[in-house]
Amino acid sequence: MTDAVMYAKYNQAGNKAVYDILSGMPCEEREKDRGGFYGSLSGMLRHVTGGTTYFLGMFEPALTGNAAATNALASLPPAPEKGALDDAQWKKLGDALDAIDAAYVAMAEALNEPDLKLPVKLDWYDGDPESVPLAFMLSQLLVHNTHHRGQISQALDVLKIEHEFSGIHMLPD
Repeated sequence: MTDAVMYAKYNQAGNKAVYDILSGMPCEEREKDRGGFYGSLSGMLRHVTGGTTYFLGMFEPALTGNAAATNALASLPPAPEKGALDDAQWKKLGDALDAIDAAYVAMAEALNEPDLKLPVKLDWYDGDPESVPLAFMLSQLLVHNTHHRGQISQALDVLKIEHEFSGIHMLPD
């Protein structure tokens, strides 16, 4: 298993664990403002979902020479809705998260060593740098999602809700 695949699967497992934990909470508790930048627990998970969609969308143009990787990204669902989610919208978010994480894993499985050096164009920092290698952006996606799951973890700690999404079971043999 390559590092890219291991981290994509780690992300997938972490997101599933968070979604499952939050699904056990009443909607009102998921939607309650917890004082973070994204407000509620569902807001934080929506940000992880939307952020992953955004990053994967940035990768797609760089991977035009890898049909399997671009095919994996071709059917990404749209970014999640903003605002409070009712139970039906929460379920829809979970379905989108599953699809996005599956696309991320499939893309990672399709990558080869030269792909990791491909330039990914950036649309921030006023074009300086204009692009960075895909390998760097893959690490940024990992850091982004882990950071926000950490915020969710801290909120769950305050609420005294047991949780475990460290990903330790993802370590290769």
